[in-house]
Amino acid sequence: QVHLVESGGGLVQPGGSLRLSCAGSGFTRDDYMIGWFHQAPDLRREGVSCTSLSDGSTYYASSRRGRFTISRDNAKNTVYLQMNDLKPEDTGLYYCGVISGFSLQAMCQSVLYTAKGQGTQVTVSS
Repeated sequence: QVHLVESGGGLVQPGGSLRLSCAGSGFTRDDYMIGWFHQAPDLRREGVSCTSLSDGSTYYASSRRGRFTISRDNAKNTVYLQMNDLKPEDTGLYYCGVISGFSLQAMCQSVLYTAKGQGTQVTVSS
């Protein structure tokens, strides 16, 4: 059973940076994809960025491209989300999810996952 734990959230001023971590365990396949998802205060959810654990290919939501970078360390079973130039609208709960058998674009655009973590809160405010 896949288990995901997020960390790294916090309070940051606009323009600041944070790096989120998603530590996984229980992986039984080599074709998993990990995605970072954002739940806004109004509970709206969106895919932020997704990556393939097998080849490192990535997908970004257009609103985050150029500001956020997703990366992976397979030896640590960890996926990171480096968030730069944070904006108040980036505020919310960030959680990671895992799935296989779909494209990265489908995973991110349709917020698809078969397991997810509890999330880490990010607040961007002055």
